[in-house]
Amino acid sequence: MKIYTKSGDKGSTSLVGGERVGKDDLRVEAYGTVDELTAAIAYLKDCIDGNASDTELLPYSEDLLRVLNTLMTVAAVLAEGEGSAYKLPSVKPAEVEFLEKRIDEISAQLTPIDKFTIPGGHPCVSLAHLCRTICRRAERRAIAASRQYNISSEALVYLNRLSDYLYVLGRKLTGEFHVKENCWVPDI
Repeated sequence: MKIYTKSGDKGSTSLVGGERVGKDDLRVEAYGTVDELTAAIAYLKDCIDGNASDTELLPYSEDLLRVLNTLMTVAAVLAEGEGSAYKLPSVKPAEVEFLEKRIDEISAQLTPIDKFTIPGGHPCVSLAHLCRTICRRAERRAIAASRQYNISSEALVYLNRLSDYLYVLGRKLTGEFHVKENCWVPDI
């Protein structure tokens, strides 16, 4: 089987179910951004795994593997064409609950702050914040698509909660790698 089909050479692609749309369709933008997020989170997981000298970072790696699996479902949901007869998986409420539980557990271990976090200090920390910003963009793209198409509200909620998880993970990794957490102090 060839990887290239040439069917998209004129700027269109197929959604799940066969509907042909422009490659700039809001749904394609949304699932394409989720695909980008998936790759970035896989890189973050690899970064964490590569820096894990002991098992303290293992729970975050396991979290991210679960997130990667769920993001594949989110992308599939966003790629569904109008009138598709395909049975697609759905984003389960348990996945949002999982993120909320992990956010609460991690947050309980963090020193409260009342300023914006400035990413940096360690590549894994910066990468967690990069994933957070890509996630926010994916959420915006999915919301835009949902204004025109029937998009699962669970997928939208999941993306929103995932960005929160990535934020607290970035803060937690700051502590795990023993680097200074910098906060934005505006010069007013």
